[in-house]
Amino acid sequence: MSLDLQSITAFLCYEARQLDDRQWDEWLSCYSPNVEYWMPCWGDDDRQTDDPQTQMSLMYYPSRGGLEDRVYRIKTERSSASTPEPRTTHMIGNVEMLSGDGQRAEVRYNWVTYSHRYHSTDMYFGTTHCTLEMRDGRPGIVKKKIRLNNDYINQVIDIYHV
Repeated sequence: MSLDLQSITAFLCYEARQLDDRQWDEWLSCYSPNVEYWMPCWGDDDRQTDDPQTQMSLMYYPSRGGLEDRVYRIKTERSSASTPEPRTTHMIGNVEMLSGDGQRAEVRYNWVTYSHRYHSTDMYFGTTHCTLEMRDGRPGIVKKKIRLNNDYINQVIDIYHV
């Protein structure tokens, strides 16, 4: 298998489905151990922060260990922000392979996530840039930068919202 637009789109839909189905371990398997997972926040000048080491971020995990910790807290109900878990539906669209050689690809896509909890439904939307790499015969995410376009939100944002 190589990374082409069809296999990339199928993989991104698979990753989103794991979140919707609360298949946390399968979702984690989509990520390389050395993944950088970053959601910058918007600054006062309507620009996103550009350095997760020195500026605020909505989420930043320099490796999969941080994602594993989030999943652990969700699974063991040690995350008050995730109890009860919201019901989510992720929509993926406008998938573009910006560059690639069959084994590694730079990808951009848009997304919308509907999240229902406490008799209320919220919508989150944005654009993601990620780097995918073939490993053990399947794609894996080695870098993910998420732009949340509606950043004025009423609750804590978490991995399943994006």
